[in-house]
Amino acid sequence: MSETHCRRNTTKFNPTKKNTPNYFMSKAVKEALKGTKNRDGGPFGCVIVKNNVIISLGHNTVLSSKIPVNHAEINAIKKASKKLDSFDLSGCELYSTTEPCPMCFSAIHWARIKTIYFGTTINDVKKLGFNELSIPARIMKKIGSSPVKIISEFSIKECRALLKKWKELPGKKIY
Repeated sequence: MSETHCRRNTTKFNPTKKNTPNYFMSKAVKEALKGTKNRDGGPFGCVIVKNNVIISLGHNTVLSSKIPVNHAEINAIKKASKKLDSFDLSGCELYSTTEPCPMCFSAIHWARIKTIYFGTTINDVKKLGFNELSIPARIMKKIGSSPVKIISEFSIKECRALLKKWKELPGKKIY
């Protein structure tokens, strides 16, 4: 695993400049807030981008749908595939407020998404009580020989604030 294909983000958050990674992550955060406000699921949002254009947005809908696989990434992948009329999302980038779980990482790999940007880690959400498998995306990449490029801890401050806001939410449901 080379450093250019799995690295931590070091850029400063600036969501005002359109069509930049920070802008796209800010959209993922807004999508997560939308889902949390609607009580659809946990504080997780995702955006899929191709050629600097947002193709789809998704948030976690595990609670509202009562379907345990309806994670933000899965919902966004389904929408992007439908919009592009293809299972092959080559050339797309995925922005997720939290590190994709093993199920979501596998779907990202199968969809041939080229790059993942994520904020908080699986362990961050596990500490909140979510039933997560502690297998980081970088390990999934390594053991699966996946070509997916991973940019971790992207906009981490904003994504951690999202988790903090959710943690303080009265009547939240942990699953």
